[in-house]
Amino acid sequence: MSTRAMAWRGKRTARQASDSSALEAAARWGFGARGVLYVLIGLLALQIAFGGSGGKTADRGGALAQVAEQPLGSVMLWVLGIGLAGMALWRLSEAIFGAAGPDGHKTHKRLLSLARFVFYGFVAYSVIAFAVGDKGSGSGESDGQSQDVTAKAFELPGGQWIVGIGGLAIVGAGLWIGSRAAMRKYHKHLKMGELTGRTRTAVDVTGVAGGIARGVVFAGVGGFAVKAAVDYEPDKAKGIDDTLHSFTQTPAGPWLLAVIAVGLVLFGVFSFAMARWRKI
Repeated sequence: MSTRAMAWRGKRTARQASDSSALEAAARWGFGARGVLYVLIGLLALQIAFGGSGGKTADRGGALAQVAEQPLGSVMLWVLGIGLAGMALWRLSEAIFGAAGPDGHKTHKRLLSLARFVFYGFVAYSVIAFAVGDKGSGSGESDGQSQDVTAKAFELPGGQWIVGIGGLAIVGAGLWIGSRAAMRKYHKHLKMGELTGRTRTAVDVTGVAGGIARGVVFAGVGGFAVKAAVDYEPDKAKGIDDTLHSFTQTPAGPWLLAVIAVGLVLFGVFSFAMARWRKI
């Protein structure tokens, strides 16, 4: 091999390593940003369970409003938005090049990464829009947004079926998220060799409890979408805030919401663990 070819290959390898390091940093930043949002949403839900949240909604909009009120709040919003954008780019790279692990190049894994790219891309956009002052752009009250989207879907041909199938898909996603957490499927994504003793126990407690709580919330949102489709009433669709409020109307009362709220906080903590020990 010529000296020029060897130099070119060396530069390409260095560039790939640099790109990989940048994506890893972006992904870890994104997990941290996700953790902050879930901790805040969980704390807002906990306030609702025990008497009120000061008028803030227990969803992404409420969490961002909390951040904005803090010293250097606008800077913190940008940090969260950029971190979530990094998460989206990492998921896009997985969709294009394949994820880490022996089955990361399979088609269904790439499609799942693509779906996550779209999701986190939207979340990142909404956070950054909030940071620049557009409080209603994707980051406002989730309940009104869910009803607006449902009403627009009803106007489409077969809209009632679209909403119903979409709701069932969200219910399925919630059950999938919860069941995988219960079975500790996240182990294969973590550097388990670096987790020992109390650290591993803490990761499992937050991963299982947090994942189940997150799955319950997703399933609840999907269930209300199905209900809206069956009754053909868009106002019956609920976002995360109204879904969390609905848990207080069960026989368990506010205690069920309190348990789920603690679970969401734990999922936020688990996201911090993912930022540290996730295989990327």
